[in-house]
Amino acid sequence: MTAGTTTDGRLLVPLYVHPAVDPAAWRAVAAAGPTRIAAVVLNLADGPGDTPDNVFAEAAEELRAAGLSLLGYADTDYGRRPHATVVAELLTYRQRHGIDGVYFDQVATHPGALAHYRRLATAARAAGCATVVFGHGDHPDPGYAEVGLADLLVTFEGDWQTYLASTLPLWTGRHAAARFCHLVYDVPAEQAQEAAALIAARRAGVGCTVPGSGDNPWSTLPFGLSAAQPQH
Repeated sequence: MTAGTTTDGRLLVPLYVHPAVDPAAWRAVAAAGPTRIAAVVLNLADGPGDTPDNVFAEAAEELRAAGLSLLGYADTDYGRRPHATVVAELLTYRQRHGIDGVYFDQVATHPGALAHYRRLATAARAAGCATVVFGHGDHPDPGYAEVGLADLLVTFEGDWQTYLASTLPLWTGRHAAARFCHLVYDVPAEQAQEAAALIAARRAGVGCTVPGSGDNPWSTLPFGLSAAQPQH
C-alpha cells in the first residue's frame, strides 16, 4: 500500500484481538484478501510484546499468505517516547513477523514535532517498511502531509457521533483521497452504510467502521466482514 495507489473504499483493519481469543476474526480478514483490505495493523500488546508468541506469529503468517500488507503498531505517545525505543519495536516486528509497514500511533499534530516524525519515517523506510502510517486521530498541521513522511494519515479516530459532527480543514483538498484514513467505532449496524458513504464523501480513500465500543473497540470485525465466511 503506497501513496497514490490505494484503492478507494478499501479497509485499514486494526486487528486488535489475539488470534487465540477470536480465531474466526483473523480467518475472516484473511478471507477478505487484498481486494477488500489495504492493510492490517498487528498489535500484540500495544507493540510487539516482550517475548515471541507462536500463535500470533502463525496467524500473522496466514494473513501474509493471503496477500495482505501487515503493519506493526508502534505507540509514539505524541512524540514523548524516545526515537530509539520506537525504532526497536519496529525492528522487533520486522524480525518476528516480517511486516512490510508500520502504524505509528498517537502521532502529534503540532508542527514542532515534525522533525521527530521525519526521523521516525526515515528509520522505518531504512528498516524496509514500504508503508508508513501516521495515526494522528485528528487533522494535523498540513506539514505532516508533505512528501517523504507518511503514505497515509489517519485524520480521524473516534466514535460515530463525534464523526458526524466533525469537519474537514481546507488544506486536505490539496491531496489525494488515498492519503487519508478515517477510523470510526461504535457505529450502529443500521447506520453502517451511511458511515461508509460519509467516509467516502469526506475524501478518505481508506477507512474502517466497527460496531465495537469501550476500551478496545477494534477487537470487533469491520462491517462487511463475516466471521462465518470460509478462508481461501
